[in-house]
Amino acid sequence: MSAATSAGFGRRFAALLYDVLLIVSVLLIYTVIALAFSRGRAITEADSGAGWYLYRAGEALVIGAYSVANWMRSGQTLGMRAWKIHVVSDAGKPLGLARALERFFWAVLCWTPLALGVLWLYLDPQRLALQDRLSRTRVIRVLSA
Repeated sequence: MSAATSAGFGRRFAALLYDVLLIVSVLLIYTVIALAFSRGRAITEADSGAGWYLYRAGEALVIGAYSVANWMRSGQTLGMRAWKIHVVSDAGKPLGLARALERFFWAVLCWTPLALGVLWLYLDPQRLALQDRLSRTRVIRVLSA
């Protein structure tokens, strides 16, 4: 992959913002369902005990499933589609389950501390973010046909 086709920080961040809006909507639905199972009681650490941790694990599962399923199916989340970027393996192939899970794991770690792992792309000679390097994937710009 050439550096010219690598997606920059701005597109990646904009796509993430779009995806956050969608994920928040899905998490609201998840929370309504969780409240139904808790018989309308608040889902707090103090009130729910182990149920709180189960609820939080479910949230992480929803977020992870959204990203991994979209990367495997089309190489793009909704936000990535809007900003015309696409994730592929370092060989340019679609991601399988293991590679998509690995990318999600590294992406969480790289975005969390002030996006430092993503900003790494400005130091990398191939313009790869740290999660790209660690998961052997690439985020590239989709060229219009």
